[in-house]
Amino acid sequence: MKKQKMYNRYNRIMLKISGEALAGEKKSGIDSKTIYDIANEIKSIYKRGVQTGIVIGGGNIFRGGRDEHLKIDRVVGDYMGMLATIINAMALQDVLEKMGIPTRVLSAINVEELAEPFIRRRAVRHLEKGRVVIFAGGTGNPYFTTDTAAALRAIEIGAEVFLKATKVSGVYSDDPEKNKNVVKYTELKYIDVLNKSLKVIDSTAISLCMDNKIPIIIFNLKQKGNMEKVVMGKNIGTIIK
Repeated sequence: MKKQKMYNRYNRIMLKISGEALAGEKKSGIDSKTIYDIANEIKSIYKRGVQTGIVIGGGNIFRGGRDEHLKIDRVVGDYMGMLATIINAMALQDVLEKMGIPTRVLSAINVEELAEPFIRRRAVRHLEKGRVVIFAGGTGNPYFTTDTAAALRAIEIGAEVFLKATKVSGVYSDDPEKNKNVVKYTELKYIDVLNKSLKVIDSTAISLCMDNKIPIIIFNLKQKGNMEKVVMGKNIGTIIK
């Protein structure tokens, strides 16, 4: 697909999508309408020529060792969660390629039959060639969230911004689904997020972005057109910088 030349505020981005987002209204699994909606949002920025790296979580399939009744060892559970991200990455790749968008999956865990191994230079080269790159397998290590994996990959590929797609329209002083008397922040400093213990993003990811001066934008993925508005530089969601 020939990409149009348009003005973008950001030309190389890291997009973090939670595994739960792929489930849509379901509690688990992959909802077909939802994944196509997400793919269409990605397509809108691909058409603008934005170089796009994506990290997907695996919470719609397996949430690490968090199930108290199952009592799986934390390390084992984290590796299982990494495998779940590979499944989600393959699903999104398939949908994007059906839309005519060239895509590569690079995994931190070696699964040669399914994905390329993560090599930083290879990832950058794919982006330069106009391919959407999906990073799977987290960091390849237990005890690190996919937020942290996304921050790390953002640094490695030289992303200009870290976009975290959520089900809410930014960062709030409390959970807006539980408390109606909340304050929405349009802009925050990295240190404010850490000091206020805002749970919108992992603290390690915040620290990595702060040290490397990568702004973070939290926005609502469910609102059609938001992803394109963000890369254009419009005031959507909450920016942390």
